[in-house]
Amino acid sequence: MPLDQFRFLVPGLRDVFEILIVAWLVYRVLLFLAGTRALQILLGLLLLGIIYFAAITLKFAVITSLLGVVFTYGAFAAIVVFHPELRNALARLGRARALGWFMPPERSEVADEIAETVERLARSGTGAILAVEGDAPLDGYVGTGTELRARVSAELLTTIFTPYSPLHDGAVLVRGDHIIGAGCVLPLTQFPVQDKSLGTRHRAALGLSEETDAVVIVVSEETSGISIAVGGLLHRNVTPDQVHEALTQRDRASLALRRTASEPSTT
Repeated sequence: MPLDQFRFLVPGLRDVFEILIVAWLVYRVLLFLAGTRALQILLGLLLLGIIYFAAITLKFAVITSLLGVVFTYGAFAAIVVFHPELRNALARLGRARALGWFMPPERSEVADEIAETVERLARSGTGAILAVEGDAPLDGYVGTGTELRARVSAELLTTIFTPYSPLHDGAVLVRGDHIIGAGCVLPLTQFPVQDKSLGTRHRAALGLSEETDAVVIVVSEETSGISIAVGGLLHRNVTPDQVHEALTQRDRASLALRRTASEPSTT
């Protein structure tokens, strides 16, 4: 019968199940890449693909030939140029939240220590910047400072940020319940900042939060105010309790901070 030719348009139960699996995988990949340079690379490749097919449709021979060469040898070039990103992506996959059942993070204890640290530093007017790693690894920034392997504690963090200590002027990087680096240099934001009173620490916090999903905490040396950068947004004048909440409920940190922060507090 003629209708038999269109039977493939009516998916069966197995087809629906397979579609759901693929949709979930695509969603997880996009979530996995969100907030990293890898997503920018993927969007760039997608744009090149659209231009390539448009050139074929419009019969632009020169553009088609050039892009054909790019796609032919681009894969090899991408492996060389983006080797650090590929390595970090594989390392990130090994620490994905799906494996959290086997490697449960001790978020609450770490959040307690960090919240106590920022409270002490704010009281004493000591400047500090501290980045807590999310899914995107911060290994690339460890090499800019001193690599450490020490358990997170308020006493150690306060000591590191003590003025005139060798490591006080850089960022501390935290992975899980361990400090993995101190005195580290973070990338400054590439976007214009309206508030000219923001110093290097705040710009670095914004820069890292734009490139990764880390929660970056800053204590201002001038005002003793506490700020949190997450998802490319800077939330100023937050409390130690809000720092604790942002670290223990990372999935909802940006939303929770956006609700509690006033308009002048977000840049």
